[in-house]
Amino acid sequence: MLSKEKVIFCWSGGKDSALALYKILQDDAYEIIGLLTTINKKYKRVSMHGVREELIEQQAKSIDLPLIKMYVTDATYNEYEIEMEKILLNYQKQGVNKIIFGDIFLEDLRTYRESNLKKIGMKAEFPLWKKDTRELIKFFFELGFQTIVCCVNDANLSEDRVGVELDKKYINNLPENVDPCGENGEFHTYCYAGPIFKYPIKFIVGEKIYKPLADKLQNSNTKGFWYCDLL
Repeated sequence: MLSKEKVIFCWSGGKDSALALYKILQDDAYEIIGLLTTINKKYKRVSMHGVREELIEQQAKSIDLPLIKMYVTDATYNEYEIEMEKILLNYQKQGVNKIIFGDIFLEDLRTYRESNLKKIGMKAEFPLWKKDTRELIKFFFELGFQTIVCCVNDANLSEDRVGVELDKKYINNLPENVDPCGENGEFHTYCYAGPIFKYPIKFIVGEKIYKPLADKLQNSNTKGFWYCDLL
């Protein structure tokens, strides 16, 4: 019998991560060593998603996989790369040579991930790569996943679109220019129930918070992001 390949799964806690993890768990070729999550050290929240650290811990417990926390402070690419390399080199000594990501079609992001891993002799895998995002979200719902929108980009979506359940109605009412999986960063989610979880995560929907950008993004109408605090 062939031994399984040891991998680390890059986990954000959202729908794409959940669906990609579901696919990997169906594949007998892999042994997932842990879920790697980037957390802001000061705020104790997941980078970009704004989800509290303890809610990510609850996900890992329900999925029954170890949580590997990578803390960052200034959220620069340089810091991210340095911290990621430290962690991955440690796991490389334990036989891990591949990292799994939930990215779908952003070529520059894939290139960035692959080039960083190549520097330390590791590879990336993308189980959702180039899949039709409308088909992916349809499959996500069919599997029985449940998720809540925790962050939206104000260039595309308004305050009323955050802190609510992501369902078929939500997807059908999205503006035409918004990807149904939010792959361009239009929205982020927190997945709390579904086939990868042994039990649903309990939480309370808290206040909505608007955070304007300090510097305007190049070639973007984004002025800031709406977050919903999940407690």
